[in-house]
Amino acid sequence: MFEIFVKVYEYFIFFYATSLILSYLVLAIFSFIAINKYKSYNTDIDDEELLNSNLAPGISVIAPAFNEEKTIIINVKSLLTLNYPLFEVIIVNDGSKDSTLDLLIEEFDLVEAPFAYVEKIKSKPYKRTFKSENPKYEILTVIDKENGGTKADAFNAGLNASVFPYYLNTDVDCILARNTLTKMIKPILSSKVRVIAVGATLRMSNNCEIEEGVITRVRPPKALIPRFQELEYIRSYLLGKMGWEFINAVPNVSGGLGMFDKEIAIKAGGYGADSHAEDMDMLTRMAAHMMNNRLEYKIGYIPLSCCWTEGPPNIQILGRQRTRWASGLFQMFSDHRKILFNPSYKRLGLITFPYIFIFEFLAPIIEAFGILFAIFLLFYGYVNWNFAPLILLYSYTFAIMISSIVIIWDQMTFKYYNTTREVLTLFLTAFIEPILYHPMIMFFSLKGYFSYITSRELAWGTMTRQGFDSEEERKKKEQADKDGSNTKNNDDNTPSSRDSKKKKPSIFDKLKRKKKQTGDLDSLKT
Repeated sequence: MFEIFVKVYEYFIFFYATSLILSYLVLAIFSFIAINKYKSYNTDIDDEELLNSNLAPGISVIAPAFNEEKTIIINVKSLLTLNYPLFEVIIVNDGSKDSTLDLLIEEFDLVEAPFAYVEKIKSKPYKRTFKSENPKYEILTVIDKENGGTKADAFNAGLNASVFPYYLNTDVDCILARNTLTKMIKPILSSKVRVIAVGATLRMSNNCEIEEGVITRVRPPKALIPRFQELEYIRSYLLGKMGWEFINAVPNVSGGLGMFDKEIAIKAGGYGADSHAEDMDMLTRMAAHMMNNRLEYKIGYIPLSCCWTEGPPNIQILGRQRTRWASGLFQMFSDHRKILFNPSYKRLGLITFPYIFIFEFLAPIIEAFGILFAIFLLFYGYVNWNFAPLILLYSYTFAIMISSIVIIWDQMTFKYYNTTREVLTLFLTAFIEPILYHPMIMFFSLKGYFSYITSRELAWGTMTRQGFDSEEERKKKEQADKDGSNTKNNDDNTPSSRDSKKKKPSIFDKLKRKKKQTGDLDSLKT
């Protein structure tokens, strides 16, 4: 009986691995065709013509913020520097407990303002709206709301506040290229079919040079964990997402950067407020809405890197991130289980969902079982030593080959890295990724599944930001904090320090003083 089980298991692994390898090869071919196709229509609409046009559709840029005091200012400045004729920036302060909101108020001269906030989609209670007194920041709106526990709930509030027909979702820890809106609106303007969403490539901002919210020099991360993620992102977007785009079966548009048709998003019910996989959940809702109403649609992807996000600097923070993502994936399949293998949902139900379920959702479970089973076979002497090393070497070599092809392809097509050394750094990373990084991802995925099954709460915003200062500047700040902490501790209990804390003026007091100086106190009371 045991021998039969082993034989069945061997055949299962053989067919599973072969199917995965073939799918990678097919996606690589599709991706190559899609990228070449993108190059042709990307030149159809001239950027300058679009920037000078009065017909360019308006875009609302929505970015939730929860405890982002380290990076909030530079990131908002980055969003404000986007080059597009008609857009607004909406920052949703999702009940931050640090000084995120205070920093925004101080830096951008914000004051509470009357605002027609219409709740088209349910979210946690809205508190107030801030607008800038400085005309320089007139496109900036800050929404303050109660914490909803997920980015999805914050995005819903941002949707309620937005005014334009398209919206771009992003994170406040992201730095966007100045031409992001111009590049991402092109697939919508170029298509004869209604495009409900557009995605683009993301990279790590760790080790990049950034000045006033603008990327001035792209480099691969120095630290190993974000460098692993850089390689993973390039492979996922250039090979995976672009391949899926060719057959109009894109599984998700990243929560870090995605453009959506607001009308369809609202009709689909907005984001699932409790979703921890808000990017895939939103796209699934929109695609299902289109199919349920028998409407033709398309999901676009562009191969350009338009967004740089801060990657986890260590294993602990990587673990938090991936555990939440895995829990969100489990939640997504639970919420949309009727779509899986359902022919009524066409490509979504018969191609996209089955692929993600078999090769992404089940993969950590199959791999973990395989490792335990291999240990069992090794212990009892059932390992076929003639073939086992060859299979292991084949799997390892194939993984390196796929990563290497993507790195070469990326460098030949877009050339984001300036030196050969930077490219070689990623090549070396590809050799150790299957040994060090992949097992960690497998473990954190299983942990996320367990967290979802046991209903453990996973709050968003637990990523500890390092900020965008250079290494030298960061060390200086840390030293200054240490030097100042002793003085602060000694002074905290003095009467004057206690009084100063009590008398710290509120934003409303500051506004009162400003209005008194201008002689407009009566209008303030009104």
